[in-house]
Amino acid sequence: MSIKDIAKKQLGRINPDVIGKAFKIAKKIPFVRKRIERELEAMMVELEAKMKPYADDYERHHRLPKAGLEREAIVREIESMHEREEARWRDGFVSGAVYHGDPEHIAFQHRIYALTSQSNPLHSDLWPSATKFEAEIVAMTANMLGAGLAGAHPKAPPDIEREIVGCVSSGGTESILLAMKAYRDQARADRRVTSPEIVAPSSAHAAFDKAARYFNIKLVKVPVGRDCKADVEATRAAITRNTICVVGSAPSFPHGVIDPIEALSEIARARGIGFHVDACLGGFVLPWAERLGYPVPVFDFRLPGVTSMSADTHKYGYAAKGTSVVLYRGAALRRHQYYTVGDWPGGLYFSPTFAGSRPGALSAICWATLLAVGEDGYLDATRRILETGQKIREGVAAIPELEVLGDPLWVVAFAARGELDIYRVLDFMSERRWNLNGLHKPPCLHIAVTLRHAAPGVAERFLDDLRDAVEHVRQFPPGKGGMAPVYGLAATVPTTDVIGDVLERYIDTLYKV
Repeated sequence: MSIKDIAKKQLGRINPDVIGKAFKIAKKIPFVRKRIERELEAMMVELEAKMKPYADDYERHHRLPKAGLEREAIVREIESMHEREEARWRDGFVSGAVYHGDPEHIAFQHRIYALTSQSNPLHSDLWPSATKFEAEIVAMTANMLGAGLAGAHPKAPPDIEREIVGCVSSGGTESILLAMKAYRDQARADRRVTSPEIVAPSSAHAAFDKAARYFNIKLVKVPVGRDCKADVEATRAAITRNTICVVGSAPSFPHGVIDPIEALSEIARARGIGFHVDACLGGFVLPWAERLGYPVPVFDFRLPGVTSMSADTHKYGYAAKGTSVVLYRGAALRRHQYYTVGDWPGGLYFSPTFAGSRPGALSAICWATLLAVGEDGYLDATRRILETGQKIREGVAAIPELEVLGDPLWVVAFAARGELDIYRVLDFMSERRWNLNGLHKPPCLHIAVTLRHAAPGVAERFLDDLRDAVEHVRQFPPGKGGMAPVYGLAATVPTTDVIGDVLERYIDTLYKV
């Protein structure tokens, strides 16, 4: 009997906190710890083969070569790996990950990188171009997300801060961390809050958990309803004098639905605290979806309660990985994000984000991409993505054994009805080359539709394979390997204990030569 089977048989509906404490105690018992170690090792052996497909195909390098290798030989090896990897995302088998992928678009970005590969925004005196690029990236993104209408809402007080400012970061996680750090420091300075708390829906991105852990903030999670959206009244009840920020998603990563941003932000505004909209996934889709006539509620700086936002330029903004934008209502809040040192022997030191040196080429590519795509380009891309998302959503809903969660536009999450194991569906789809996102609480999968899926025939291929997957899982017993055992375990036992061990070992394996 496995850990998962024991957990299912013994744990039942015991409070998860009690289960978590029991596991921590049990892991200290030698024979229990050895049993867990054996099962985890066996699980990792199966996973490692999938994680390290190049293990015997290329020379492994444990130390620097005595003499440098020939550059052309190095290029050929990278080209070989590129050829093996490109087809999967190019042909639309991947959820998210590569959001544009057109060869001309990629070639254009390569030209920009070649011109700016040595630039570093830390040295603004050497590369003033980098500061131009980043300032304009922020301005263009802010304008797209309601900066021009900030304060125009009927509920906006006359003294509301209308200036929308921001910074360029390395990705959505850093944007979220920067914002939470800014709120923590603002609350400490202005309200003397020493035990800060963030109130966020359980569907909020894991970056908020990371921010809480890194910055010693308590994360208070509120439930989502059957529609997968944040519970407004539960959010109201969760706010205390220590709350520094309330969070909403537009849309949420797991289920692709937009939280009730206006209602949540008004609760925060009435209490005099910040409200952050995580639009990392939707920031470069929703404004254009609204203009195309889709039912998009107001979610941006047009709402007076919205005090910060994050939007990923390297997702549906079609820039290269990794850039994102974090925006604030007013320079005073943004200054709490900065890091400055005035008494260092090495001179005056300051940086707007966590990194010191940063790749200026990525900011240059981002700036160039925004200009090259333009409003018409984003409108056309969004139209194609949403039309494909609707086709996939309707196709999934037509499969009797599956259920679409919430009311997604283009990030389509679906769960199994009855006894069907959705994670075995995931494994079957993996065998058909699809790279989908496995989720839990509830157990489900999702596909984030991109321009790669909008190509002719891709959505139809996905639905054909999904129907085959459901039929296969219905007819055949489970085999060994794959991700189904991992996700099944995560659905049964506390993620902070056994699953935490699995994930830590997974990361260890990533760095194994």
